[in-house]
Amino acid sequence: MQISTTKKSLKEKLRQWRQQGESIAFVPTMGNLHEGHIKLMSEAKKKADKVVASIFVNPMQFGENEDFDGYPRTEQADEEKLTAASVDLLFLPPVSEMYPEKSETTVTIAELAESHCGKSRKGHFDGVATVVAKLFNLVQPDMAFFGEKDFQQLLVIRKMVEDLNIPIKIFGVEIVRESDGLAMSSRNGYLSEVERELAPKLYQSLCTAKKELLVGSNSLEIVEQKQIGYLTGLGFDVDYFSICQSGNLQAAGEGDKDLVILVAAKLGTPRLIDNIYFSR
Repeated sequence: MQISTTKKSLKEKLRQWRQQGESIAFVPTMGNLHEGHIKLMSEAKKKADKVVASIFVNPMQFGENEDFDGYPRTEQADEEKLTAASVDLLFLPPVSEMYPEKSETTVTIAELAESHCGKSRKGHFDGVATVVAKLFNLVQPDMAFFGEKDFQQLLVIRKMVEDLNIPIKIFGVEIVRESDGLAMSSRNGYLSEVERELAPKLYQSLCTAKKELLVGSNSLEIVEQKQIGYLTGLGFDVDYFSICQSGNLQAAGEGDKDLVILVAAKLGTPRLIDNIYFSR
């Protein structure tokens, strides 16, 4: 695996591949990689001649009360995992390379990014969209891969690509879960032993809500409130448990068929997110 730390060296390596007519897939990450990330690399490898991954802890998507400096950085272990996954090129820029001067341009996805995690983490998706747009401009891949665990983020990126006519195909990759159902996440490492035993209840609550919706025995509001109460009783600090239209994340109505249930909750220090989508 080759490694580039500057925009100049990145472009030089990519130019060679393009001249050879090779297709390029891109997987942006913030590092601290787990099997969910490796699944993205694997899916990218199936569809393109070359796979580029990036590791960049983006300061722009961290809020005032979020610890940018404390975010886990495990570059050596990450490089070993990416090499084992046959990634061709890792872009590993310092902050000064991505933001060499005071940035005055921000990409905002208005309505879609304002609800759910966007409501709780003001400016978060502006930071995500801006850095992904910058990375897309640098790598100029044919396709890019994002995990479905961050379902709202996936839709934000798709909307940005559509609205700005960016010629990149966006692929969503299904959630990779632990054997007990917990969605793999870098945040899981912050869970205490007791919290780790409780954490799978988040996914169980989603599965229960899905069953109730498929049966149709309760209204959407009742289903939501039941699961909020269930999780709160277990010790979760629930930010939201929302039944939405899967295409735009607007609140679902009783007649809507294509649904996604989104949940975000704190369990101790970490804020966990998960989702489940389906048609009824």
